[in-house]
Amino acid sequence: MATHTRSRSLVPALVAIAVGAALAVAASRALLAQQQQAAPPQRPIATFRSSVDLVTVNVVVRDRNGDVVRGLTRDDFTVTEDGRPQSISTFDFEEIATQAMEASAVAIPTVLGSVGRAPAAPVPAAETKPVVDMHGRRLIAMLFDLSSMQPEEIQRSVTSARDYIEKRLSPADMVAIATLSTTLQVPLDFTGDRDLLLQTLDRMSGVEGMGFDETAAADPTDDTATAFAADDSEFTLFNTDRRLQALQALTEAMAPIEQKKSLIYFSSGMTQTGLDNRVAIRTVIDRAVRSNVSIYTADMRGLQALGPAGDASQASTRGQSAFSGAAVSGRFSTMSASQDALSSLAEDTGGRAFFDQNDFKSVFDRIVADTSAYYLLGFSSTNRTMDGRFRRVRVSLKRTDLKLEYRAGYYAPRDFSHSGRDDREQQLMEQLFSDLSVTDLPVYASSAYFRIKGDRYFVPLWVAVPGSNVPFNKSGDKSKATLDILAIVRDPQQRPVARIRDTVNLAVSAADEVQRKNVQYQTDLELPPGVFQLKVVVRENQTGNMGSFEAPITVPDLGHGPIRISSVIVGSRLQSGMKKDPRNPLLQDGQELIPSIAHVVAAGQPLYLYYEMYDAAAAPATSAADAAVGAKPAAAAGPGVRVLSNVVFFRGQKRVLETSLVEALTINAPDRKATKFQLEVPTTDLPPGLYTCQVNVIDDVAGSFAFPRLAVYVKK
Repeated sequence: MATHTRSRSLVPALVAIAVGAALAVAASRALLAQQQQAAPPQRPIATFRSSVDLVTVNVVVRDRNGDVVRGLTRDDFTVTEDGRPQSISTFDFEEIATQAMEASAVAIPTVLGSVGRAPAAPVPAAETKPVVDMHGRRLIAMLFDLSSMQPEEIQRSVTSARDYIEKRLSPADMVAIATLSTTLQVPLDFTGDRDLLLQTLDRMSGVEGMGFDETAAADPTDDTATAFAADDSEFTLFNTDRRLQALQALTEAMAPIEQKKSLIYFSSGMTQTGLDNRVAIRTVIDRAVRSNVSIYTADMRGLQALGPAGDASQASTRGQSAFSGAAVSGRFSTMSASQDALSSLAEDTGGRAFFDQNDFKSVFDRIVADTSAYYLLGFSSTNRTMDGRFRRVRVSLKRTDLKLEYRAGYYAPRDFSHSGRDDREQQLMEQLFSDLSVTDLPVYASSAYFRIKGDRYFVPLWVAVPGSNVPFNKSGDKSKATLDILAIVRDPQQRPVARIRDTVNLAVSAADEVQRKNVQYQTDLELPPGVFQLKVVVRENQTGNMGSFEAPITVPDLGHGPIRISSVIVGSRLQSGMKKDPRNPLLQDGQELIPSIAHVVAAGQPLYLYYEMYDAAAAPATSAADAAVGAKPAAAAGPGVRVLSNVVFFRGQKRVLETSLVEALTINAPDRKATKFQLEVPTTDLPPGLYTCQVNVIDDVAGSFAFPRLAVYVKK
């Protein structure tokens, strides 16, 4: 597992303002174009792309006998949002067919087939999923949360599902089955095939349960109350977020279907820790409402007898709590807390929560009653404020003798200025794991590698944002801005090996000067040899504009090959007063080389190149003939070697500049068996333009050599 530490070279500011006047890229023409496009001063305000224009409300109308009332028209209904009348723009009546469906209507496109699997290719931004019309169908998706249920609870949920499919499945019913254990899987997409549904349920064995019991409340007078108890809040948070992400993925996958969908969530409760999961719960509710999905939650623990002495799953209660009522009160509080989230998910999406019962036939009874016949109303809200608040919807009829059933409201879209800390963190996470992230803010990232020891490598990581795209606020005599950075590194199996989360606070005296340069952030990792995938998301926190960058990180295995060389770092500035970090080879004698990740240097500035060679062959005793080559020896500090190096600059096929030869006679970084070189090249001898820089490294003793090349751009 890789480790990540904040780079000491940028503490406390964590930011180096690069000397370059623009994020021009010599090594990459694409980045130069990106900077040129970002030059105009106008900056669009970031908005959430998930805003909704049409709000849909499913309304079931019943008479005094509980029968569905048909034949109503648009003019019979009145819709208000937070007390303000709304104009009904769409109106329809949906009724589930009771007779056998026609053969042509049986076919249904794949709806949940891609859930739980990474797409083969990113979906273009302009491409939207086609609308699926399932008029006359009852759509039921069942999610079995194997990660929370005990084996007997899994069996109870499977039995209730089998009972409905065997005895009550109608020709109009389409049912899908999904499971959540270590990952979200969809064994069966929507189908009306009874045999196939039963076969899928039969494969779900109770022994697959991975449930975890809720921790009983400690009795303050119990002798064991002060005993050590593991803090499982981090696990609970992760586990709860994973369940909410599964629910969100299923609801979003069903969004293209216009008609009402029902999602049954079989679980054993969902525990929250403080405010941690409120944003995730609100997001699931919002996605479900927008997708016209009603969630029905079923607590498969059933009706429980919470006696004062506990049950056989835990030790008997000691102390006074069994007699004072504190033990029973604590158990009821724990049970209620694990059901609060389920209740919110159900009630706020127009579904129903089922607690404290052993016969779960009523779950399907309720779904049949809610979906057999209903009116589908749609309106565009007159409230254009994107504040993310819950808006209450009220539907009424001219007739007062009828009963209406509908969801209470929905969450409004939220723009950046109305977002709280949790919402903004959730926004970053969504972009990090999105297949098609936003690029409103130009971002570029680069990495390098230096061997530490054996198969461990120091991997510095740099992230750059053009200063022209960072808006500053004047505060006193300083101009201030903040950037949020979130990054993840994955191995070839898509497993995360490192995660980076940081906030960069900028406070400068001259914002205009910064906006002509780059804001560059540096951190570092330790990785083994291999090819990794990096994704970085950056957001500036005034307008909320975000950008992302993806690139591979290649760490070669330097244990093989005739000559072993690190990355070649190009820079034009040495920063003094840095704290010592023995792992960072760019930091020497209190000065750190600040890389130019675009390999751009201004004319007249010094050009520094830093690189290391590892495991140089030991040299024999130095003779007088060796000194005759006229080479300039490098500083000596370790075992004797003979490594020669210099740099040649080409412009096209023409050699423009070649530096003098540098001779290293010792391994000057013995802790990592490295011979290090830091060359300074005067750019006064290089006219502005694009160059190919060839670094020549020769191990004279071993008779091996390498000639790595890179692009360097000298600007006016």
